[in-house]
Amino acid sequence: MHRIKIELYNDDLPLLSVHHELRPRADLLITHMPRDLYPLGKNLDPAASRGCMEAAQRGHNDAVCYFTYEKPNFGSVVYCQDLTSLNPYFEITETTPDGSAGGRWPEIGFLLPTPLQKGQPALVPLPKGKWITVSDAKIVFHHDGDRDECASARRFLQMKAAAYRRIQRPPVQFRDWESRARQTVRALETSPKATISHYGHRYVHPYTASEYPDIMVQSSILAALSDFEHWSRDRLPFRVETAAGLNKFFDSKLPSLRRYLPNVGKDKNKNAVDSWYLFHPLVNLGRLAIDGDPIAKRYFLRSLEFACKTAPHFSYHWPIQFDVRDFSIIVAARNEDGLGQTDVGGLYAYVMLLAFQLCGEQRYLDEAKAAIDASRGMRFELAYQTNLTAWGAAACMRLWNVTDEGYYLRQAYVYLASFLHNCIIWNPKFRNARHYAMFFQPTCLHDAPYAAMYECFDAFVAIESCLKDSGPDLDEGVRMLLSEYSRYAVSNAWFYYPDVLPEDALATDIRNGHIDRELPFPLEDLYPDGQPAGQVGQEIYGAGAALVFASRMFRHVEGAPFKLYCDHFLMASERTSPRSIILHLSGGETCEALLAIIPDGSARQRIQVHSGATELVGRSQAGRREFLVPARGSLRVTW
Repeated sequence: MHRIKIELYNDDLPLLSVHHELRPRADLLITHMPRDLYPLGKNLDPAASRGCMEAAQRGHNDAVCYFTYEKPNFGSVVYCQDLTSLNPYFEITETTPDGSAGGRWPEIGFLLPTPLQKGQPALVPLPKGKWITVSDAKIVFHHDGDRDECASARRFLQMKAAAYRRIQRPPVQFRDWESRARQTVRALETSPKATISHYGHRYVHPYTASEYPDIMVQSSILAALSDFEHWSRDRLPFRVETAAGLNKFFDSKLPSLRRYLPNVGKDKNKNAVDSWYLFHPLVNLGRLAIDGDPIAKRYFLRSLEFACKTAPHFSYHWPIQFDVRDFSIIVAARNEDGLGQTDVGGLYAYVMLLAFQLCGEQRYLDEAKAAIDASRGMRFELAYQTNLTAWGAAACMRLWNVTDEGYYLRQAYVYLASFLHNCIIWNPKFRNARHYAMFFQPTCLHDAPYAAMYECFDAFVAIESCLKDSGPDLDEGVRMLLSEYSRYAVSNAWFYYPDVLPEDALATDIRNGHIDRELPFPLEDLYPDGQPAGQVGQEIYGAGAALVFASRMFRHVEGAPFKLYCDHFLMASERTSPRSIILHLSGGETCEALLAIIPDGSARQRIQVHSGATELVGRSQAGRREFLVPARGSLRVTW
């Protein structure tokens, strides 16, 4: 028996929702299902239609395909399958939706995964008498089929936002990132598995008691420590130690920061650098320099000329890996398509914009523009590593802010479309994935099978920059999606920590180091298909996540007997009296934010939260008051 529910929504964009359940009369083994979408041409003939598939599902990411009609001139379509609804089906049939949405024209749409067929078929039938969802499709239509890259990207984001509003979204939870951050600082300071000594300095291991210290790890930890130190108003001696060791990475002959220390083992090529490893440390050091850190400023400025030399040498299209001595290419491309690190140009552009802000020299602004201009034409192939893609969007947004040239806002949509295309916008709940939440986590690489903490929180920082530079002209659907990404990052990144997961959900065969559940450092890898977590290792270089989340989500209110927690970025606030403050949220108009009031215990006062003239009623949780509030608008807190 079949039960099909069809709904049509006429919001900003028309959306067709088709939910399909079946209830077998006997145990049913499904061996094959065709794709479910057929574009029609003349005389309702699919073969008479013609179109272009712009994007299809990658791995276990969002099950989306985006296509435009060429014949007939119908416009554009985003097809999205809400995979969360299909979790029971995946668990029963022991299947996963790997690359399930896509296809070849005209047979496109969703391909329901079925058990592997071999000489003896797998016996995993759907049980008789039980309703099982086999499809939950959201189809969004747009009259415009213009294939201009920027227009197409913005249209994809608008349509994706329309579909997002109609899919299942799991609840978020308050996360005590402040406590986790303080545990992290103590572990960095005291655990022998966290650091190693060279040249009289202490350096952070990339993984638990494993791998050689490198500049990306040190600069990332240093930036996070600085953020937390500024927020907490506590002096962190370990930040000073970390900064003191930067000098041994600097090679005055290049001149530039190198990836490894001079005494790196012979099993590493000390002259080899992944392209993004050259620029990412400069993003962190440049941000620190602007905040007034003299050590960061020294090495940032001294490394700029070398960074600038690489750009014209590689025509703003960087390879995977090259030799820093002569720029000879060691690894040119990521696979047979001949593409290198396609989004590094955006990261380089952000470095140049930091240099422009710090020095005021026009050449740095020109370099940033040249790098973004070189990314034209990449469309949905732009993403190489998702956090870098997010930094490219941040660079575009800042360029638009600085130059007032509308092209850079439009190109930001291209970067953001690629970023969101590589996110897991569903909630897997089978196998080991039932122990964690992955909704809206980015997979770390364009073809990676897992989501990673570092890419998650580094993209979070980049998106904060995007939203700060965006202004009122940013598309509202895009603003909503970015705010929702940030909200779920704060909630769901909690599950990267091994002490949160049951021991039997953790990998036993570890690629780097080992997993120590007593250490407050995150795992690198969580898998949407339910593989054991932490196969790559426990990444100390991701330890900055807790410090970053704490310094953004918690807010001190001067003279108030409480702290505020909000899972949206608070872009502005206004102190209206000694006992009141107004908070301005700029998330999605139809979305919610979690606001928590955390009393400091020094006084018992009545604290009120108002949205407009309405006093909100919160719920008590572990000594705090939690409120679900509109994600867009103003709130007044009084005490």
